[in-house]
Amino acid sequence: MSLSLSLQFADPAHRALLPRHRVLRWLRAALAGPAQLAVRVVGAEEGRALNRDYRGKDYATNVLTFDYEREPVVVADLVLCAPVLEAEAKAAGITVEAHYAHLLVHGALHAQGFDHERAADARVMEARESEILLALGFSDPYAASAAPRRSPPPAAPRRPSPASAAPRRGRTRPRRCPAPGSSSR
Repeated sequence: MSLSLSLQFADPAHRALLPRHRVLRWLRAALAGPAQLAVRVVGAEEGRALNRDYRGKDYATNVLTFDYEREPVVVADLVLCAPVLEAEAKAAGITVEAHYAHLLVHGALHAQGFDHERAADARVMEARESEILLALGFSDPYAASAAPRRSPPPAAPRRPSPASAAPRRGRTRPRRCPAPGSSSR
């Protein structure tokens, strides 16, 4: 399977935690076919601006997925907010590396059409995430808690992603991952 990856660090704080070979391994484990992905690690300010502009939520969130195409090649941008991700990992008592792996898998699944807005869809997506992360040697991110997930965000207007210069077809509304340990189960 081919994977074209652009790995960008607007916030270099976590560059050492995300060597290219690890990111490729985690994404390949989540992808069912060829993909062209841009992964951008940002600080709180950029994360907040993107979440505000594309979801209407004025706070930084852990991951946003901008998926453009699914066939014949998955084309998407994944934006991870380093400070939010680090705080969530600390609160959940997991490593930052494990949380990055989870959010990259989560974002790659979103880019392929998985969703968690309805309970039945969430169970399918969470089971797939758990299966992939266990195969990669990480703990099941949903095993620690059966706490209910927050309500899904309302649909945002479709706009092109800032991580991509060329216009692409498909979904441009970003999707957000729940905090570690939250589940719809």
